[in-house]
Amino acid sequence: MSLTLYNTLTRQKAPFEPVNPPQVGLYLCGPTVYNDAHLGNARGPIVFDVLTRYLRHLGYQVRYVRNITDVGHLESDADTGEDKMEKAARAKKLEPMQVAQHYTNSYRQAMAALGCLPPDIEPQASGHITEQIALIQEIMGRGLAYEANGSVYFDVPKYNAEGGLYGRLSGRVVEELLAGTRTELAGQDEKRSPADFALWKKASPQHIMRWPSPFGEAPGEGFPGWHLECSAMSRKYLGAEFDIHGGGLDLMFPHHECEIAQNEGSDTPGPGARFWLHNNMLTVNGQKMSKSLGNFITLPQLFGGDTGALSQAYSPMTLRFFFLQAHYRSPIDLSDDALQAARKGYRKLINGLRLLDKLVGEGEEVNSEEAKTEEVKGPPTPAQQLRNLAAKPFAFLDDDLNTPRAVAAVFDLLKRLNTLAAKPEELAEVGPAALAAAAAAYRTLVLDVLGLRDEPRANTEDLLGLTLSFYQEAKATKAYDKVDQIRAALKEQGIVIKDTKTGVEWAYSEE
Repeated sequence: MSLTLYNTLTRQKAPFEPVNPPQVGLYLCGPTVYNDAHLGNARGPIVFDVLTRYLRHLGYQVRYVRNITDVGHLESDADTGEDKMEKAARAKKLEPMQVAQHYTNSYRQAMAALGCLPPDIEPQASGHITEQIALIQEIMGRGLAYEANGSVYFDVPKYNAEGGLYGRLSGRVVEELLAGTRTELAGQDEKRSPADFALWKKASPQHIMRWPSPFGEAPGEGFPGWHLECSAMSRKYLGAEFDIHGGGLDLMFPHHECEIAQNEGSDTPGPGARFWLHNNMLTVNGQKMSKSLGNFITLPQLFGGDTGALSQAYSPMTLRFFFLQAHYRSPIDLSDDALQAARKGYRKLINGLRLLDKLVGEGEEVNSEEAKTEEVKGPPTPAQQLRNLAAKPFAFLDDDLNTPRAVAAVFDLLKRLNTLAAKPEELAEVGPAALAAAAAAYRTLVLDVLGLRDEPRANTEDLLGLTLSFYQEAKATKAYDKVDQIRAALKEQGIVIKDTKTGVEWAYSEE
């Protein structure tokens, strides 16, 4: 079976075939860095991290691009309101780029804690103004955009009249979008149609973030529209046609819809990506996450336990495993019960890695590809049964990245490995080759594809305190062999014990 993915653009699953195999270009819409990332911001990066990892496991050379939005994202999707970056900067009395850098750093730290591999390229919107202006000029050159008082808007009705299909990604109908909207155009009389969207906005005198532009009366200054950056940067780093564009379901309209229109309005027309993939939304205790409901949770709050919506802190790996338990296209509800169950499941898989260390030495393992099923005549042997179990998770991942079924299949494999560890006679029937192949598959799935890793729970200070109490007890009972043993063991860890008049202390070895 080969990898199939659900394409939002076509509303169906299709075999994944790259534009230029074995290269794969993947673009994910990144955050607007005006605040700490919240729980919903984590789902997309985790989903597309697993997809990137799996594509690489399949042998593809992935160029993963995830942008940083640091300009142009206005409060309203209707091109009104303050720029979110500027609003945060004014509130904090900082330069917008200070705000952007602070929350970009925070976002990267959170993504690393969640086990997400860093993107190969992480472009910032403010660093690609030249490319965005050039794209606007292409669209204007084709007559699909117009200038009004120094701002530039995409002409949606004209685009559709010339064969475009604005709304095909989201299923929206332009006529329905226009119905009853004329009364809502206060402050937007520059637009020829309420469906039109901004490619470039003229900067008002109080606007902080502004760049010189060829639009309007010289010297024209303004800033790009939010949708424009992703078209410009995906084309720059992945080409006019690339493989996968990802993002949350909330970005399908208007953001991704506008991206497609911009791409098709350029000098190299096309939708951009062959596959458009969207992860579904998150609720908290059955409700949409919002500040007014008191259930808005940022990632630092979740990791630190500073939230009224949940009873305790939860680790990054717990949250990652929680998201893997639902298909990326399904909604998912977060609660204490769900996170506590996820924590148990995560720890069970990590304990499975420790079991493998007892069953199979790493040097004895083989490539996980050897876990693939083989054609056999007659009833499968114990060895073949184990290989079949090890192959199932990969088959589920091939089916539109079905992580919940893949995780369930990994647990089935772990259950069998636990049985083999407890029953030497069955272990002997399986044989070392099949066991090594299954162990390799387990490690590959848990560590390399699902991206889970061990989060040590032990507190170093507490463990050292306990060890020193054993040391003092050994000294008091004159068990000098144990005293020497404890000293030697700690020295191997770079710790020295100091006997003082007031008691026993430890310090880092300076040797």
